[in-house]
Amino acid sequence: MSSSIVYGLYERMLWNQIKDGPIPEHIGVILDGNRRWASKFDMPSWGGHKFGADKVDDLVGWCLDLKVKTVTLYAFSTENFNRPGPEVDELMRLFDEKLKSIPADERIRTNKVHVRVIGRLNQLPESTQRLARAVEELTRDYDQHYLNVALAYGGRAEIVDATRQIAADAKAGKIDVDKIDEAMIEEHLYTAHLPNSEPDLIIRTSGEERLSGFLLWQGAYSELCFTDVFWPDFRRIDLWRAIRIYQRRERRHGG
Repeated sequence: MSSSIVYGLYERMLWNQIKDGPIPEHIGVILDGNRRWASKFDMPSWGGHKFGADKVDDLVGWCLDLKVKTVTLYAFSTENFNRPGPEVDELMRLFDEKLKSIPADERIRTNKVHVRVIGRLNQLPESTQRLARAVEELTRDYDQHYLNVALAYGGRAEIVDATRQIAADAKAGKIDVDKIDEAMIEEHLYTAHLPNSEPDLIIRTSGEERLSGFLLWQGAYSELCFTDVFWPDFRRIDLWRAIRIYQRRERRHGG
């Protein structure tokens, strides 16, 4: 029996296991392992990033097929700026390329996907900032699905930025310090535009088992799934496996 037939049978079995269960409303994904994947094939690191960027298109399609409302991707952290300059430059070129492709993506229009780039955008090249603003403006009125791409992002930085905004408003007399609560903090996070900012499921590829600052506030009660698959090798069955893990867990939110 060929491997493609075995794969198809396994995929069908897996689908039958998850199709009637709860599908996460919001999925976060830490796209990890591009460089190690490239090294495995004796490729330069940018090759892994290129294949990883293309894999994002597949993931978006799979999530739309499942009617997942929100997807948040961790693509580039504030710490990633410490990587070699040529690698960072190549990553920024890839981000620009992907942002440029969004206006022509029929899936974005058909499914009314609201696209947002979240993070300290002022640290990104001007071209990336300009493209991000253009995409956000183009999809501003879409509200059926949400796609967030975390660039120059750090969970601690996000909380610091929210705190600074609240402190500035308090200093200006716009808010009462005694009124500061969790809801107010959430209103000042990068994800404040989302109908549900808290991921039901966070997936990290490449075998690493840590969040690395991803959605620290929002992910307090997220189910976590770590897979050994490098991001460029991520398949639909890997997403379905993660959803199967999610469905088998009892979510009590501290109750």
